[in-house]
Amino acid sequence: MKMFRGSTSGPDKASAPAQSYPKLSRRSSGLGELARYWSSQEGLCILDLGATSPANIRYFTERSHKMYSEDLLTASTDPGLVTKDEQGNIVLDSRQFLEDNLVYPAAQFDVVLCWNLPDYMDESLVKPVVGRLWSVLKPGGILLAFFHTRDAGPDAPCYRYHIMGPDVLDMQPIVPQREVRRGPTGAIHRAVGAGFRLQRVFNNRHIENLFRDFASIKFFLSRDNIREVLVVR
Repeated sequence: MKMFRGSTSGPDKASAPAQSYPKLSRRSSGLGELARYWSSQEGLCILDLGATSPANIRYFTERSHKMYSEDLLTASTDPGLVTKDEQGNIVLDSRQFLEDNLVYPAAQFDVVLCWNLPDYMDESLVKPVVGRLWSVLKPGGILLAFFHTRDAGPDAPCYRYHIMGPDVLDMQPIVPQREVRRGPTGAIHRAVGAGFRLQRVFNNRHIENLFRDFASIKFFLSRDNIREVLVVR
């Protein structure tokens, strides 16, 4: 977990330029609607689910919002999470995962940027993580998520999204490096392999069921095989 606040004009290393990557951009209707919300507010608390993004840090701190960053996808690759369920199937230990990650007070965040996390995270973690996100969102808080349509295909790359404007995102392909890091409670996480693979494709009914405890849901269908969702607690 990382938290950033205040101006990016200081010597904070987190604000250093990101490493170069193939530049891919897309417009996001969901982000555009969110941008109108946070442009009209002051001092929002925002959770950005992904590796540290200097662009996102800069974007929010310039607007006097507080941003936390947490890379749940990498954390989910911890080999220590592997266990078996009652039927003997190999799953990830969601209880242990939530003891080490998303450790925040209830109703702390105004906005959660979930991005494409549910499409790439192991199935045994998706519902527990969404449940935790519900609990850390304030009543009336908003969550943005992206879901692939079936036309995207099984090899759809996993991207880290960097906010470049009110409705513009740069997309950085995520290629996990073999590294060791410690989570918020000291748990060791390893990112291994050549990349994250699309785990499933949610249809509208599946998405509505995933967020059934939220107050409302709004869909945006884009031209790049991505279904954007804004949900309100």
